Amino acid sequence: MSAELILALEQLEKDKGIEMEVLIEAIEAALISAYKKNFGSTQNVRVSIDRESGDIRVFALKTVKSGPDIEEGEISLEEARALNNAYEEDDIAEIEVTPRKFGRIAAQTAKQVVMQRIREAEREIIFDEFSNKEGDIVTGIIQRAERKNVIIDLGKTEAVMTASEQTVGEDYRFNNRIKTYIVEVKMTNKGPQIMVSRTHPGLVKRLFELEVPEIHDGTVEIKSISREAGSRTKIAVFSRDPNVDPVGACVGQKGTRVQAIVDELRGEKIDIIKWSSAPEEYIASSLSPAKVVRVDVNEDERAARVIVPDFQLSLAIGKEGQNARLAAKLTGWKIDIKSESQLRAAIEQQMFNMDSIYDPDEEDNEDGYEYEDEYDDEYDNEGEEIENAEEAWDQGQMEDMDEAEDIAEAEVVIEEYSAEDAEDEVASLEDVEAETVEDPE
Repeated sequence: MSAELILALEQLEKDKGIEMEVLIEAIEAALISAYKKNFGSTQNVRVSIDRESGDIRVFALKTVKSGPDIEEGEISLEEARALNNAYEEDDIAEIEVTPRKFGRIAAQTAKQVVMQRIREAEREIIFDEFSNKEGDIVTGIIQRAERKNVIIDLGKTEAVMTASEQTVGEDYRFNNRIKTYIVEVKMTNKGPQIMVSRTHPGLVKRLFELEVPEIHDGTVEIKSISREAGSRTKIAVFSRDPNVDPVGACVGQKGTRVQAIVDELRGEKIDIIKWSSAPEEYIASSLSPAKVVRVDVNEDERAARVIVPDFQLSLAIGKEGQNARLAAKLTGWKIDIKSESQLRAAIEQQMFNMDSIYDPDEEDNEDGYEYEDEYDDEYDNEGEEIENAEEAWDQGQMEDMDEAEDIAEAEVVIEEYSAEDAEDEVASLEDVEAETVEDPE
């Protein structure tokens, strides 16, 4: 029976991955409790299991004392030296007290304790293994659903995916294989609890690391990710090697790499964007697939105004504002998107407002010259914006002929305003000359 015990422990070590020494120590601790319970002993004892033969021996531990008064738990110096001549006073003497039928009784009593220690050892091994995988991807098999939670078998243990970590529209069918992202691993009274997710942006990052060798070896770096799980993801990438195109590396030949990730995410759209240290370029790229005409940034407020062609406005904003929202999360900038026609309307409204503010003929307007200077400055700025818009049209960035006509009308307004100023100045000079002729003094 003792030899069979050692063989059984060796087999458990192979199957469960628990060291045999840990199991033997658990059995020894259990046998101490079994001895005290079955033999009504209150004395200190030690149980020893031979690591080769498996023989079990029980030793009572007694303190060596000299003198006539020997209490319970003590042994006289003479008796101790009869066992071993090396004992001295206050040493702990070990006296074998192994009962004849101790093996069967001890095995029955200690069974539950031993199993508990085995389970605890397994839990510690599982916790150590998966705590090191926190923030990584694991593949498992869907087992069942419990109160809207999905239970996934990871082999040695199970993981829990709560309702908030499940992607809307995904069908989690029994026995399907699925990749998940480990969010948290914690130890509880029932053992290690592993929380996984299908909505975390880290899932997309890890999938790209698996599919794209350039990301795995560090040549291409993922700078930022913004995601709305089940719908669309934007990912900004940067290449440390000028000879490697980061977007092309992620897309792969004929889109094979990114398509594998899209398939794993059940058809979720992915926009791969080239990261840039220039905010204007980065923000313009983040609104892909929309084309951007111009980006004006405010560094202090980290805000940007983006101008897009009229026919690209809805594409830039996205369904229910999704594209603009993901671009803002990706870049960390506040983004205000306007079409070219909206920009022109704002310019014209601003010109009209300034015209109504300044009235040089108003007698009560003592500060008329200040308004005039302010108006002239603003007017020059608006004229430059219209010239910029005209240049954009000449370069083919405006495709609508109506836009060109609007620009031409704006130029006419400028010319008429300039002409009106000139006529007023000529008229005032003629009045001065007439007064000089009538009254020479």
